[in-house]
Amino acid sequence: MNRQIVLAAALALALAALSGPVRADALDTQAIEQLTGFSGKLDAAEGVFKVSYPRKDLHVVADGVTITPPFGTTCWAAFQRKGAMTMVMGDLVLTEAQVNPVMSVALDNGLAVTALHNHFFGDAPKVMFMHIGAMGDGVKLAAAVGKVFVEIKRPRPALAVRRTPLDPSASKIDPAPIEGMLGVKGELSQGVFKVTIGRPASMGGMAIGKAMGVNTWAAFVGTNASAVVDGDFAMTEDELQNVLRALRRANIDVVAIHNHMALEQPRIVFLHFWGRGSVHDLAAGLKAALDQTNTPGRGGR
Repeated sequence: MNRQIVLAAALALALAALSGPVRADALDTQAIEQLTGFSGKLDAAEGVFKVSYPRKDLHVVADGVTITPPFGTTCWAAFQRKGAMTMVMGDLVLTEAQVNPVMSVALDNGLAVTALHNHFFGDAPKVMFMHIGAMGDGVKLAAAVGKVFVEIKRPRPALAVRRTPLDPSASKIDPAPIEGMLGVKGELSQGVFKVTIGRPASMGGMAIGKAMGVNTWAAFVGTNASAVVDGDFAMTEDELQNVLRALRRANIDVVAIHNHMALEQPRIVFLHFWGRGSVHDLAAGLKAALDQTNTPGRGGR
């Protein structure tokens, strides 16, 4: 009888092995490779499957050193599963011209963009690194990463250099439309109109805010019909993704995403932006982004 039980148990295990993985947290590595378009490697100890996309099409030189994919120009996405939930985290190597189109594809397909920064000085061409992440259905996450990789492969010219110089001291910005749309007063100095909006936080038991650098600011130059805006956006971590979506919908480029402080409460994330267009369109895009935040005195989301 015992022998029959043992044989039955062995048969059940064999059938389970033939029918698929028995662990609830096993990843479908074949589907991940097919959907992302790249082969991967399993770290069995941590249960992480990582696909890599070496940017062999880039020929980057920094400080006279050729930066090869193993030396720092490889995109990757790592998948880990627990129960029915899969997590993906990744790092994308992008030219400046690729950053915002790729960011839009990532956001549109349910991936969070968590950082954007440089890794080198004096590199040519200039490359940026965008970090992504999400949790959810593993197949959907792999498909989203695959769409991002397709966008990276898309041929794209370098960023256009504007031939017509713009001297801020010669700009003619009318502040009224900007102040009316953003709901805050600004300052006009040497042709630059700038608004600054503070966020309350604390660090080391001290209250910090607008004057200490915890603020969103936007500076406009040009004319009301053709303007340039650049600035810095301060938001909490849970506001970041909605702010990114609002800026990208308004065709305002995101230049960097990072922290300015450590151990502050609440955690504040900063992004730098740059946009061209009419004052009305730029201010409307910034208002849409601000409306995604709980910035005091603005009645946001």
